[in-house]
Amino acid sequence: MNQGVVKNEATFSGTHLIARNSVLNFFGQIIPIIVGILSIPFVVLGLGIDKFGILSIASMLLGYFSLFDLGLGRSTTKFIAEEIGKGMTQQLRTLFWTSSTLSFSLGILGGLIVAALAPLLAEAVFRIPPELIDIAKATFLILAISTPLVLLSAALRGVLEAAQRFEYVNGVAVISSSLSFLLPVIGLAVGFGVEGIVVLLMASKLCSTLAYFLLCIRVFPILKQGVSLDFKQVRRVLTYGGWISISNVVHPVLVYLDRLLIGSLISIGAVAYYTTPYEMITKLWILPVSLTMTLFPAFSTLGTVSRRELTVLCSHSVKYLLLLIGPLVMLLILFAENILSLWLGIEFAEKGTDVIRILAIGILFDSMAHIPYALLHGLGRPDIPARFHIFELVLYIPLMWILVSSAGIAGAALACSIRVTVNSFLLFWAAGRFIDLQAFLQTGFKRSITVVVLMACILAMLYMSGGTVLVNTILSLTILGLFGLTSWRYVLDDSERRLLSLTARHFVGQTKRAG
Repeated sequence: MNQGVVKNEATFSGTHLIARNSVLNFFGQIIPIIVGILSIPFVVLGLGIDKFGILSIASMLLGYFSLFDLGLGRSTTKFIAEEIGKGMTQQLRTLFWTSSTLSFSLGILGGLIVAALAPLLAEAVFRIPPELIDIAKATFLILAISTPLVLLSAALRGVLEAAQRFEYVNGVAVISSSLSFLLPVIGLAVGFGVEGIVVLLMASKLCSTLAYFLLCIRVFPILKQGVSLDFKQVRRVLTYGGWISISNVVHPVLVYLDRLLIGSLISIGAVAYYTTPYEMITKLWILPVSLTMTLFPAFSTLGTVSRRELTVLCSHSVKYLLLLIGPLVMLLILFAENILSLWLGIEFAEKGTDVIRILAIGILFDSMAHIPYALLHGLGRPDIPARFHIFELVLYIPLMWILVSSAGIAGAALACSIRVTVNSFLLFWAAGRFIDLQAFLQTGFKRSITVVVLMACILAMLYMSGGTVLVNTILSLTILGLFGLTSWRYVLDDSERRLLSLTARHFVGQTKRAG
């Protein structure tokens, strides 16, 4: 056994660890969102609409720089997790340095491309006022310099995720993501323009990348032995990452096609009535994303050692996610009109209620699909989801066109829900080839479906009864309480109840110590 911190598969895939890390991931996403909600109004006021638009475009481009990494961040997590499953080896050190070097090199290449395209982006692609074109060019050039940091940071973060060290991942990510909202406010306070703010953001990315690197060294002391490169690994990681890149290219088209066609076939105003409910309902993705960030390295580790453990982990994850998402979706369907009325007014409620109700069904299935998606990636089969995405795109474009033309924004919501539901069934079907289906069904999965369907039927009767908002709220909270009690008593087994109690006590203890 080589030196370093070695943990067996039970340690890396233990249910308590999965639960703890999922909670960490949840708060790691929620905290920056709250910071952003509070900070953005000050930035808009300070910069003005046009300059804020340039900053928004810069942020969008920064996010899309991940396309340049050809899936290397995900590949690094996958193969490092496999090495951990086998025990700490020299191969891990070689894989770390090879992937990091390749990511940084691709970042340099991507940066050169962005720098070359900067004038075109500023002058032709985006409708930027003439007096702000020079500012936009300078901003895009600064972004080009930061591209290697973005890609290297993703690879280093992937190493920590493979080791299930999400306390480190989220510690850095929360600070870094929060600073992406706070630094523009600070920059405005000291008199910086857009270019100065982007320089601050680049400096923040440099610090977070350095933090990830030092934490990798801390988690894996074997990396201190020096750089070890093996470019035979390049084909391995790029083959895996290539399929992920296909998904990364196709998936945004699947996600944004609805808004494009609504704007083209109906009106820009209709886009607002559709996008706002869409953005609200898709915030539920935080739950499956928080879970699957932890599951992916666990699946990668278990895929090399235990099919039954892999199956049990998959089944438990689906069950827990269904018990969490199911009630939230049903309550959103029941109170969609009331929520939109209070939030955005009666006009939005009249136009967006059907949208949110239709999308809610799709989001339920799409949230569940995150589990088999992570499983297939963890087992080294990213080609399967990528092929599904290509297949779906071919059918989705005409479906969306027909339904938007005939049914407006409700038709767009229906097309979206149909697509993600089909995708969910395809992913579960594909994942079923790699797990023990009998073991999958023996973990209370069928009971969880029964309880959720029963709650859906009761809430449907409540909806059709036509009661007042107050009465429906009281009855819904009562039903939700009974759902929780029934799930605790009849769906979860003794070990799961102990696990949840242990996890809750762990975070309560951490909170008290932090206080």
